[in-house]
Amino acid sequence: MSSPSTQQHSQTKKKDGIPLGRIAGIPVYLAYSWFIIAAFTVIVYGPALLVRTPELGIGAYFVALGYALLLAVSVLVHELAHALSAKAFNWPSEKIVLNLWGGHTQFENFTASPGRSVVVALAGPASNFVLAAGMWAVISTGVLSGVPDTLANILMWANLLIGLFNVLPGLPLDGGRLVESAVWKATGSQDKGTIAAGWSGRAIVAALVIWFIGLPLIQGTPLDLSLILITVLVCGFLWMGASSSIHHAKLRSRLYLVSAAGLAEPAVGVPNSASVSDVLDISPAGTPAVVICGPDGKPQGVVDFSATLAVPAAAATTTPVTAVAHALAAGAYVPEWSKGQELIQYLARLEGGEYAVVDHNGIVTGLLRQQAVVTAITGKEARKRGRA
Repeated sequence: MSSPSTQQHSQTKKKDGIPLGRIAGIPVYLAYSWFIIAAFTVIVYGPALLVRTPELGIGAYFVALGYALLLAVSVLVHELAHALSAKAFNWPSEKIVLNLWGGHTQFENFTASPGRSVVVALAGPASNFVLAAGMWAVISTGVLSGVPDTLANILMWANLLIGLFNVLPGLPLDGGRLVESAVWKATGSQDKGTIAAGWSGRAIVAALVIWFIGLPLIQGTPLDLSLILITVLVCGFLWMGASSSIHHAKLRSRLYLVSAAGLAEPAVGVPNSASVSDVLDISPAGTPAVVICGPDGKPQGVVDFSATLAVPAAAATTTPVTAVAHALAAGAYVPEWSKGQELIQYLARLEGGEYAVVDHNGIVTGLLRQQAVVTAITGKEARKRGRA
């Protein structure tokens, strides 16, 4: 029987897509969404190729499929360049996923700096320029003809366009890291750099829409339906990526407010052998909060003050505290010195919405509620879930 962690890992892999193996130790996946762009490429490019080279017949669609596969290879080279350049800075890559929008490289963790961020970001477009130059060199020899020559030209132009598009100065494109790093270097704040690069990305979206849709409409030029569709899809992706970057940067900028000691409400720990009477002696008005601890001293649950009030006075000394408490999730306690990103990452691995806060000796000093953390990060009160 597989363990829960093994099952979760397997589900994550299935969610990523079809495993293609490992390159330089990095798992590579083909997302199911990639087949959408592959089908779109065949449907759009196949007929166009058939018109230009009617002698290909039905083979034109297979050439179009080859085009889609070459695009995937180009994107893979692009992402590998990111991953390998990051590896030089000891930033381990968790995986590479080829998907509908091209692909992405997910890093396990890294300590960035403006200079390193630029190197890793521009390694991707640089690899595409190298591929384009290589294809140009091969084509220039004149040794290719027919379908191989067609595919070589496609590969050359595709990599040139991928490289040029990705160096545009706005997130989520690689060139956005240039803007981010410049502002980061000038202000000392990566978050301010990310927000500036996100807005630059939104400006690029506006420029693309004006260029490919707005100007033709103003000039009365007939619109190409496939070009409009591509523009809308690409711009939609860029806008979502830019907006996501801005949103996450704003959240990161508030991480200094996230502190286990600062956000927790006062609490005391009592052994699980205590009675309701003991709890009322310690916390007659519900403050401080009361956390139940096991024989090993580790937090196990939280007392529900309203439940203690419902216990008749005559039964308070004989009613165990466990009868008026709800359990904490396994391991739901944090050191009182935890703060910032470290605390957020730790809480993300825990279940439940309440966490006991303990000092260096393991003594309970507070009770941290998820709602307080959310409010500190977002600056907004978390919505309370109402009953249907």
